Amino acid sequence: MKRLSTGVLAALFAAGMGLSVAAAPSGHASHGNIGPNAIAQATTAPAPPPMNFGSPPSGQIPILYNDHHVYAKPDKLKQGRVLAALVRGGTILIPLRSMFEQMGATVSYNPASKTVDVSKPGSDVKVTVGKPEVVINGETRPLDVPPEIYQGHVVVPVRVISEGMGAYVQWVPEKRLVVVRYVPAAPPAPPPPPPPATPTPTPVAAPYQDKFIVGDYIISPKVYNEFSPGNTGNNTNGGFSWSARAGFEFNLFNLPWMLEGDYRQWNYPHTQGVPTVQCTVPAGFVPPPGGPQKPTPGCVGGNYDQATTTGFPCDGLGGHAPVGDPGCVTIIGGLSNLFVPAFTARDYDFDGRLGLRVAQPRIYIGVGYMYRSGNYGYPRLNGWGAGLEKLPDLDQPFSIYGSAYYYFNVHGTCGTDVCPTGPYTLSYNVLKYQLGGTFNFGASPLFLDFGFEGDRGYNRSNAPIDFTHNGGYVGLGLHF
Repeated sequence: MKRLSTGVLAALFAAGMGLSVAAAPSGHASHGNIGPNAIAQATTAPAPPPMNFGSPPSGQIPILYNDHHVYAKPDKLKQGRVLAALVRGGTILIPLRSMFEQMGATVSYNPASKTVDVSKPGSDVKVTVGKPEVVINGETRPLDVPPEIYQGHVVVPVRVISEGMGAYVQWVPEKRLVVVRYVPAAPPAPPPPPPPATPTPTPVAAPYQDKFIVGDYIISPKVYNEFSPGNTGNNTNGGFSWSARAGFEFNLFNLPWMLEGDYRQWNYPHTQGVPTVQCTVPAGFVPPPGGPQKPTPGCVGGNYDQATTTGFPCDGLGGHAPVGDPGCVTIIGGLSNLFVPAFTARDYDFDGRLGLRVAQPRIYIGVGYMYRSGNYGYPRLNGWGAGLEKLPDLDQPFSIYGSAYYYFNVHGTCGTDVCPTGPYTLSYNVLKYQLGGTFNFGASPLFLDFGFEGDRGYNRSNAPIDFTHNGGYVGLGLHF
C-alpha cells in the first residue's frame, strides 16, 4: 500500500511538471491501495451525473479509463482481455497489456523468462512475473507485490502505469472503482527542417562588349575639291586609299561607354591640261629697263617672262595656263586661281570619339575631336564635334553598323608662307559618315568588314571651295 501511495504521488508530481491529467470527481479522500495513503487526493469539483459502469466479473474491480468503462457490452476488450483490476494484499493489480496498449505503448512478452517489455517513445518499462521489481527507463524500483498471471494475463501493481507512463490513478472507494486518466504528452516538435541548401549560383557570363580593330581598302574613291573636280583615285599611281579604326566598350560609373578612333587617307590625282613650264631668273640677274631680255633655257621664245605656268595666274597671258585648265587651283581666300602642276594629292583625317550608350543594340551618342591635313602645304585643321553611332555586334554572325558625326569649325591658320596675302583663318564645318556591315568567320576572331564611307566639308571661312570624299571599302578585322 505504501508503494502504491508513492507511485500515485509521483504521478501527481509529474502532472504538476507539465503532464496533462485529470482526476475523477469524489467527495472523499482516497484510502491507500485500499488504505489511507495510497491514492492521490480527489478533486473537490462537482460530481458528474452517475454513470452505468456495468458489472465486472466476480472478484474484480472495474476500471474507468479516461471516462470510458470497459464493461459496456460486450464485456470483452482486445481479444478476450477484460480491463479490470484485482486486489492482492491491499495492492491493486491491473492487466498490463490491455492498459499499456490503451496508452499507445508496444507490449512484448517473453514466455521463457516471463518478462514483459513495454516501450513507447520516451518510456521503457520491464517487469518479470514473480519478481517484485520494475525497471523504468533502466532504473530498477522495488514492488510490494510482484506481477502475476491471472486468467492467462499478466497483472501488475497500479503504480507501474503511474510511474512508468505518468498516468493518474485514483481509487474511488464508495464506488469500488479505479479511475485511470492518461493524456499522452504532446510529442516533441519535430526538429525544424534543415535550411534549404543554397544552390550554387550558375555563373553568369558577363555581357559581351565589343573590342575590335579593322583595316579597309577604299575602292576607287571620288574626290571633289579645289584640286579635283571629281577625279577618281585609281590606287595604282602614288599609293592607295585606305582607312582604319579601332574601338572598345567599357563600363565606368555604372554606365556603358565606348571609345573609338577612325583614320582615313584619300589618294587622288590632280591633273593639268597645258605643259608645265616655269622660267626662272638666274641668280643676281636684273633685266635693264627697256633692254633686251636674257634668255632662259626652256622658256618659249627664249624669255624668262614667257610661257610660264607654275605658280602663275590662270589668265592665258604671257604663256600662263588658260582659265579652266584642270591645273588651275582656287587659292585660300578665294581671291584668284593659280596653276599647280599635276601630282598625287593626299588628304588625311583622324577623329577620336567617346560615346555613351543610349539604346540597344550598341547605339551611342558621342563627342569627337578631328584632325585634318594634306600633302599640298595647307595648314593642319582641328575641331570638336558630336554625333550618333551604332557599333557592330561582333558576337553575332552578321551585323550592321554606322555613324554620322558633325564637326563644327574645323579650323587652322594659313600663314604668309602659304598665303602671301594672309594670314587667313581657314575653317570648315565637316560631316563625316559611314555605313557598313560585318561577317564573322565562325569561332575565328577574324571578320569581314565592308561598307561605304565619306565626308563633306562646308566652307566656313576662307576655304577655296567645299569638298567631298567618298567610296566603298572592304577589309578585315579582329575582335577580342
